[in-house]
Amino acid sequence: MGSESRLLEMTGSATTMDSGEKRLNELGYKQELRREMTLFKTLAISFSTMTLFTGITPLYGSSLQYAGPATLVWGWIVVSFFTWFVGIAMAEICSSFPTTGSLYFWAAHLAGPKWGPFASWCCAWLETIGLIAGIGTQAYAGSQTLQSIILLCTGTNKGGGYFTPKWLFLCMYIGLTVIWAALNTFALEVIALIDMISIWWQVIGGMVIVIMLPLVALTTKSASFVFTNFEMGSESTGVSSKPYAVILSFLVSQYSLYGYDAAAHLTEETKGADKNGPIAILGSIGIISLFGWAYILALTFSIQDFGYLYDTSNETAGAFVPAQILYDAFHGRYGNSVGAIILLFIIWGSFFFGGLSITTSAARVVYALSRDKGVPFSFLWRKLHPKHKVPSNAVWLCAAICILLGIPILKVNVVFTAITSICTIGWVGGYAVPIFARLIMPEKNFKPGPFYLGRARRPVCLIAFLWICYTCSVFLLPTLYPITWDTFNYAPVALGVGLGLIMLWWLLDARKWFKGPVRNIDNQNGKV
Repeated sequence: MGSESRLLEMTGSATTMDSGEKRLNELGYKQELRREMTLFKTLAISFSTMTLFTGITPLYGSSLQYAGPATLVWGWIVVSFFTWFVGIAMAEICSSFPTTGSLYFWAAHLAGPKWGPFASWCCAWLETIGLIAGIGTQAYAGSQTLQSIILLCTGTNKGGGYFTPKWLFLCMYIGLTVIWAALNTFALEVIALIDMISIWWQVIGGMVIVIMLPLVALTTKSASFVFTNFEMGSESTGVSSKPYAVILSFLVSQYSLYGYDAAAHLTEETKGADKNGPIAILGSIGIISLFGWAYILALTFSIQDFGYLYDTSNETAGAFVPAQILYDAFHGRYGNSVGAIILLFIIWGSFFFGGLSITTSAARVVYALSRDKGVPFSFLWRKLHPKHKVPSNAVWLCAAICILLGIPILKVNVVFTAITSICTIGWVGGYAVPIFARLIMPEKNFKPGPFYLGRARRPVCLIAFLWICYTCSVFLLPTLYPITWDTFNYAPVALGVGLGLIMLWWLLDARKWFKGPVRNIDNQNGKV
């Protein structure tokens, strides 16, 4: 009877075990983080990491200037199309490997025992660099939006308004980073709650802007202007080649359409992660693709004077094109900037929520890599908060590095260009490693999850990999000519030095001891 009772007890516990937790145990990891996130919460965090406004808003002005509205509008469609291939490839892998380490873990297992450690090393560091730089992009763009809000609230550039100097801009940058880190030290429920607010903030706020802005604007541009007008901005950008201008005008879309891997970072905390993780990845891409294009169309149709947008003597000092579009619309209709300030605050909220979510994801990746002893002083960064069970030390490490990235704001004018490039190349480049490994691995070695591509995996993975290579390449290009100290894209130098040191560390030392993801459970006897 005693043995039967134990058998029934074991059978009952097995039947109630979450499918994601069961797969996690099969992969050699015990359940440490609290698994309480629903599909909606996971989708909210993934959507919030991508965000509707944070990619489009800061780069809209420069991308519009390169070749006019047509390439910007249709570029979003082209980039969205190829992004689906990347998302589908990642969704299949996520379904098979629902772990917090996500890309890093995927790369190790898909590349096999010989190349697994090196693949996971490259992927982990690329992803870590991209995510930490991603916090910086949100902090910078959020500060830029706040700068425009302050300027309009104090009387506009023409009315003697206050345009924040560089030292105050840096203080805002640091302040946002510290707030995100502080919030991430609290219980997971707090972050999940904020991210649930975020998804409604962005959906409702996005609909308000997309619908209201063209209605408020006294005049709207014609469809032919928005969809067919090709207008080079050679005098301002220095770019005289039409194909090159088109390539640069696509940057806003390529920068905006990633971050959907956030759902994968939270799979150890998500119920039914082998099913809900892929759904959250693809759902985020679908929502952003639709709303992002609508947002671009709303801004472009609402332009009043194309040339005036970049005039340094205009009401927003020519510093933030979307702010000027909003100001022109509301001031032209109502004679004041109150409406523009409110909509800018909605956009600023999107940056705030996006930065918070990226901080969450960055900390999870650092925690997972530290758990596998892949970061100096790993014992420190893998510690969980004793009460809240979140990787608080990893959170503050990410925040400190992000603050260091922002210090050049005091002296250099192209900090955002460099941080954006580093973020995109690191973040998207990290996608390439597991996708390439999945492309070339023998199919018999892959254990599929509920979401499985079957024979379609080779063409899907090949297109996804080539698109990622192209995306990373274009973010290394100069964005302004002639090339001077003020216009030079420092990303190739920064990445070259950083990745060079990481590879040197691998060759001289890490390859001798780094084996990739480290199991913390014995599958054969169930012992930790």
